[in-house]
Amino acid sequence: MNIRENIKEGIKSIKANKLRTILTAAIIAIGITSLVGILTAIEGIQSSINDSFSNLGANTFDIESVRSNRGSRDGKEAKNFPPLTFDQLQRFKERYSAGVVSVNAGVTWTAEVKHGSKKTNPNSRVQGGDENYLVVDGYDIVEGRSFSASEVNNGALVVIIGSEIKSALFEREENPVNKEITILGAKFKVIGLLEPQGGSSGNGSIDRMCLVPILTARRIAAGRQLGYEATIAVHDQNQMEAATGLATGLMRAIRRDPVKEENSFHIQVNKSLAERLGEMTSALRIGGFTIGFITLLGASIGLMNIMLVSVTERTREIGVRKALGATPLKIRQQFLIEALVICQMGGLGGIVLGITIGNLTSKLIGVGGFVVPWVWIIFGVVVGMIVGLISGYLPAYKASRLDPIDSLRFE
Repeated sequence: MNIRENIKEGIKSIKANKLRTILTAAIIAIGITSLVGILTAIEGIQSSINDSFSNLGANTFDIESVRSNRGSRDGKEAKNFPPLTFDQLQRFKERYSAGVVSVNAGVTWTAEVKHGSKKTNPNSRVQGGDENYLVVDGYDIVEGRSFSASEVNNGALVVIIGSEIKSALFEREENPVNKEITILGAKFKVIGLLEPQGGSSGNGSIDRMCLVPILTARRIAAGRQLGYEATIAVHDQNQMEAATGLATGLMRAIRRDPVKEENSFHIQVNKSLAERLGEMTSALRIGGFTIGFITLLGASIGLMNIMLVSVTERTREIGVRKALGATPLKIRQQFLIEALVICQMGGLGGIVLGITIGNLTSKLIGVGGFVVPWVWIIFGVVVGMIVGLISGYLPAYKASRLDPIDSLRFE
C-alpha cells in the first residue's frame, strides 16, 4: 500500500463512520473556535484602538516641578528646588521646536459652578490651559470651539466645560455655548463643550472640568502659587528620546542649572492611552490563548479516545491487512491520516466559526470592524495538524503492533 492508497482508505473509513467523524470533528472545532474566536475579538478591539488614536499621532511627556520632601538618597539629603514658574515655561514653549507644547496648571478640584439658580456639587475641577491644551491631551470638542491665541494671551473670561458640568447646569437639549456661568466668583462665557470621557483611566475628572485660559487661571487663583507644568506632544514616537533630551537641555539652560548638578525639574514620559489599552489587550490575548489551549487539550484527549475505540472495532480489518502484507508503518500511516483529516475538518470549521463569532462579539460591544486574523488562522491549521498527529499516534502505534493471527480471531 502506498501513501495514496492509505489516504483513500482513511477517507473511506471516515465516510463509513459519519456520526463518529462528525462528533470528533465537532470536538476539535469547538477547541479551535474558542482559540480563534477569542483572539479574533481581541484583534478587532485592538484594531479599533489603533484607528481611534491614529489621529493623535503623538506620545507625550510632562515637565514638572520637583516634589519637595523627597527624603535622603545615598545617605545625603535630597535637594529642594524652586518650583517651575509660568515665565520659565512660556520661554520654553517659545523656544522648543521638537513638538507641540502646552503650558497648564490646576487651580482647584473643589469648585462650585453656578448658572442661574442651578449649581454643581463642590467637586468641579478648574484647570488653566493654553490654545494647545486640548490638542496635546487629545480631548475633542463636540459643541463650540477651543481658545484662540488672543484669548489666551489676554486672559479672557471664557471657559470650556465638561459633560457633567453641562448636565448639572443646563437642560438636556439646551446648548451651553455662549451662555454665562460663575466660577470662583467670576462670570465666564462658555465657548465649548468637551466630549464625554467616562470614568475609566481617571478621565472622569475631565467631565467635571472647567478649562480656562492659563492667564485667567492665574488671576482667579487669588494670589496662590499654582503648580505649573508643560506637556509636550512628540509626533514621531521614534524621536521620543531625542525630544526629551532636547527638552532637558533647554530647560536646564532656562533654569540655569549648574553643570554636573542634577536637574531642578522632573521629566515624566507618559504612555499614550493607546499603549495602555494595547497592554490590556495583550493580557486578554494571553488569557484567550490559555483558554483555547485548555479546550484544545480536552479535544485532543477526546480524539485519542475515539481513535482507540476505532482501533478496537477494526481489529479484524487490521489483521486482514497485515495478512495481505501491510507493514506496521503502513498501518500507522492509515490511522494517522484518519486522525489528521478529522482534525483538519474540525479545524477549518472552527476557524470559520471563530472568525464569525469573534467579529460578532467585537461588533456587539461596539468596537472594531471586520477582522481576519491570518496569523491565528495559520496557527489554527498548524495546531490542528499537531493535535491530529499527537492524538492519532498512540492508537496508530497500538494498531501497528497487533498480531495478525490474534487479530483475525478477534470477535
